[in-house]
Amino acid sequence: MFGETGLGKSTLINSMFLTDIYNNRASAKMEKTVEVGTHQVLLEEGGVKLSLTVVDTPGYGDAVDNTDCWEPVVEYVEKQFDKFLEAETKVKRESLPDSRVHACLYFIAPSGHGLKRIDVKFMKRIHDKVNIIPVIGKADACTKEELVAFKQKIREQLEEFEISVYEFPRDDDEAESSDVSAPFALVGSNTVMEDMEGKKFRGRQYPWGCVNIEDQV
Repeated sequence: MFGETGLGKSTLINSMFLTDIYNNRASAKMEKTVEVGTHQVLLEEGGVKLSLTVVDTPGYGDAVDNTDCWEPVVEYVEKQFDKFLEAETKVKRESLPDSRVHACLYFIAPSGHGLKRIDVKFMKRIHDKVNIIPVIGKADACTKEELVAFKQKIREQLEEFEISVYEFPRDDDEAESSDVSAPFALVGSNTVMEDMEGKKFRGRQYPWGCVNIEDQV
């Protein structure tokens, strides 16, 4: 995960996997990530177990000068790849866990103005080393109409700057829909709420109501 500070990267990961990966919190508020770190999670669904490694990275935007702030991330990705390649190319292969970074969730601020210069620089620096999945963090800050225009602007910029991002397989019905194309609009929350029927869900409370983060609509 990489992106600007305060876009809810850690919160979203907990929301996605319905667990508290970052269980070393001193309070209900997430502590700021200050260095590249990994978190091991064992997921199970339908009897199938999956060992997942989440790589959390420092957010940018706090410093006056954010030049090359992505270097620790790039170095980490390259180090994991080189370690795997070295083990694979030895005469006597070593049986090592695959620690390569297979996907990068890149968080984009919901500004409505498109990618920032630092977004473009980072993605161009790493898009040939890892599958980039661009996501709009805290997307509930935008209206539905604003999101449609924002997504289109980002897609145009990705094409303009020749940045490769991961494309999920789609069927014929989805091919014409922009809702299933990157960047994805996401909302995260660790707050468990309850609707009028007693059904529990994770959501965000507002003066006008609440948002069920698991509701795709």
